[in-house]
This record gives sequence, structure tokens and C-alpha cells, in this order.
Amino acid sequence: MYTEKDKVICPACKSELEKLHNTNLVDEEKLKIFKNPRRILEAHFPIIRDDGKIEIIEAFRVLYNGNRGPGKGGIRFHQDVNLSEVSELAFIMSLKNSLADLNFGGAKGGVKINPRDYSKTELEKISRGYVKEFFNYLGPQIDVPAPDVNTTPEIMGWMMDEYDKITESKNPAFITGKKIEDGGSEGRDKSTAMGAFYIIQEKYKEVKNKQEIKIAVQGFGNAGGTIALLLHNIGYTVIAVSDSKTGIYNSEGLDIEKIYNFVYREERKKRLSEIQDEEKISNEKLLELEVDILIPAALGDVITFENAERIKTKEIVELANGPVSPRAEEILLEKNISIIPDLLANAGGVIVSVFEWEQNLKNEHWSLEEVNQKLKDKILKAYFEVKSLAEERQLPWRLAAHKIAIDRILEKNK
Repeated sequence: MYTEKDKVICPACKSELEKLHNTNLVDEEKLKIFKNPRRILEAHFPIIRDDGKIEIIEAFRVLYNGNRGPGKGGIRFHQDVNLSEVSELAFIMSLKNSLADLNFGGAKGGVKINPRDYSKTELEKISRGYVKEFFNYLGPQIDVPAPDVNTTPEIMGWMMDEYDKITESKNPAFITGKKIEDGGSEGRDKSTAMGAFYIIQEKYKEVKNKQEIKIAVQGFGNAGGTIALLLHNIGYTVIAVSDSKTGIYNSEGLDIEKIYNFVYREERKKRLSEIQDEEKISNEKLLELEVDILIPAALGDVITFENAERIKTKEIVELANGPVSPRAEEILLEKNISIIPDLLANAGGVIVSVFEWEQNLKNEHWSLEEVNQKLKDKILKAYFEVKSLAEERQLPWRLAAHKIAIDRILEKNK
């Protein structure tokens, strides 16, 4: 259906679009609107380093599809960022926003730097420089940025301040993921994990003894650490967790509250390798544990063609973006391993980002309880829609999710 000259479609995206066509779920002609981004911006702007030297910074902003409304998507700071990656992520955001029935299109941004190589003053210059380059294409009703890899509420604050200076007005809805005092939303920091938590709660609500459900979580950052703690606190048995270096394992269940407090509740964030009284396990072995639910919550492409045959879980909940490769998914489905796809499972973050935007426009500040209830309602609506279509048409959940998302975008293309 597509050729190599059809640039910036990622292999996984291309694969899913082809499946939709090959299974007669979406007409091929209509899929043409997804071949390439709607708008690609690229800039090379100078900053003066602390030592007085001039450095040219490479930056990107991509709007993939704006049929449903303004663009929405994060800005990442990473040394390996490139146009193809940013375009792929913008494509995914288009589908994620549509599946959650948010009135936004999909966008993404990137700055090609390793933030560890820059001082705080230099990072502020880069953040403000990004807005200066792209401000004509950003705004509450045009394209709304947010944090992503290596970007923080503080960086969002610098960007908002620069936008306010340029426009000579106050525009808190220009960007989301801000500090609470800058107009940020309650619950935004935990929202990705909360969304997945509500889905798991719903799917396993008939299980009387939650301790019987064994769970492994790869990744103990904000999303992985939070989901592990939430599930532990309502009685699930979390038998393994890991960070980027190592994991810990206990077949009878870990004391996640104790582990979470050890890692996060002191001045210095600690490594799981510093925990002395639990068995160590590698990230690779964690993925292969015999559990009921496996939650990849860190990197993409951790379950691949090479290790898919060794995966023994009953279900995968994709809290990370793209943790299961397309070829691996074919093997897993043949083994009757179900997958709740990232498009649904980690949509909590963007849902609450949109809540922040809405609060800013209305000059409101919602309580944590109100935010979480709205998040639960929104993500479970999407969950039931995907579940219904998957069961009705006998489809994998990912294909059902993509079908719903693409149909909504196409509906706005008429």
C-alpha cells in the first residue's frame, strides 16, 4: 500500500494501517490522509553557552492531523530526536486523542540535545528559543504543547512566559504540564498511571481475591512506580518491578509501598539495586515471568520477535509507548496473550492535559477528586468502545482501537 518514498510513517503505523485496509475495516483511499503529516516545522537557532560560545540548536514541531481540532502533543529534549521520530509520535497522538474522543489533533515536538550537557540557564535559553521559532504555529486554538521525555513543568513555565512576552498577553492555555502555581492541573503527574489503573480495575472487577492476580511492572519511573503502588494498595500481588539498571523479584509479592518510599521519599532518588533484601532480576527476565498481567512502563520495543516466544503472561497492559513490536504481537496473539494497547492504556496523560487546557480557558481550578473522576469517566468510555468493537468483530484490541480512532478522524474530513 505504501512505498519507501512515503516518508515519516513509522513501520508500526504503516503496519496497522495496512491491517485496517487488508481486513476491510477502512477504505484504502481514505487512508491517504494519514500518509504524511499536515505540517512539518524545522528550525536551527543559536544560543550563547555559558562559556560565551555560540551553539546552533536543531528543533522540530510536527502537526500530523488537525481534523478534530488544535494540535496536542509533548516536546521532548533528547540527543537522538529526529524528524522521523517526531512525525511518528505526532501520528500516534492523532490516534490517541481521537480514541479518547478529545477535540484535538495530534502533534509532537523535539529538540536535539542531551539536557544533561547544559546548565539550567542554557536550558532556559533553549526553551525560550523554541517558542520564538515556532510561536506563529502554536497557541490555545492552534497547537498546544506539553512535557515529554526530559522536559519538566519548569520548562513548560519558561515556554509559557516567552509566549506571553511575544503575544503581550496572558495565555496559560498555550501549554500544559505546568506547575500548579502556573495554572497546572491537579493529578497531572500521576494521570498516565491512573488511566491504566482504572482500566485494570474495571477489567478485573469480578475477581474477588485480588491477591491471586500476579503482576510484573517493567519500569519504576513516574508511570511504572505509580501503577505498581496503586495496584499493590488495592490488593494485587506485584511480584517484580525494575528500573533501567535492574529489577527485584519475590514470588510471594513485594512490599511496593516500602519500595516506593525507599526510592522516592528522600532527597535523592534511589535505585532498586540499592535494596538489599530482595532477589535481583534483569529487565529481560522480568518480561518472561509467568504472571497474569505484565505492564511494560518504560521503553518501546522491549518485546520483540526475538523474545516473544518466551513471554508467559496472560495479558499485557502497554503503559509505555510501543513496547510490543508488530512482529512480536503476531506471536503473542497466537499464544492467546491479550494486549491492552498503548493508545488506550496510557491515554490518561493527554486526557488530563486537555483538562488543564480547559481549566485555563475557563479560569477554573478543579480538585484532585474532580480531575480523577473525569479521567475515569473518559478513559472507561474509550475502554468500553474498544472492548465492544473487538468482541463484535473478533479483532485484536489494538486494531479495534485504531479503527475507532481513524473513523473519528475521517468523519471530520468530510
